Amino acid sequence: MKIINITGRIGKDAVLRRTQNGDAVLGFTVAVDEGYGQNKSTIWFDASIWGKRGESLEQYLRKGTKITASGDFSMREHDGKTYLTIRVDHIDFDAPKRDERPEPAQSRHAGQPANFSNDLDDEIPFAPEFR
Repeated sequence: MKIINITGRIGKDAVLRRTQNGDAVLGFTVAVDEGYGQNKSTIWFDASIWGKRGESLEQYLRKGTKITASGDFSMREHDGKTYLTIRVDHIDFDAPKRDERPEPAQSRHAGQPANFSNDLDDEIPFAPEFR
């Protein structure tokens, strides 16, 4: 068993399927960027989450969502192409970038001035000197 940790973005919305035995399998792709500048490239992983966890996470794994996942890693060849797969055991949803966060809801008191007192003392209170 080879365990791998990856951080990337969901390539397209996750799709829930069932095996012939009725087991749930949630499938999705994860794009992982490496390098920078002209050397930047993307590695694609085919990922799956099995069972009830897959069923419950389907609604959250949407295109563009940034995640960190760990699980059993494998590679397979098909028609001269190499596929990287991960059977996910653990997944974290990473916080969106500042410009991707939803705008906070307006407070119902947004237009009213704040009622703060200006009688703050500008002086530092006396503190005993330690020697």
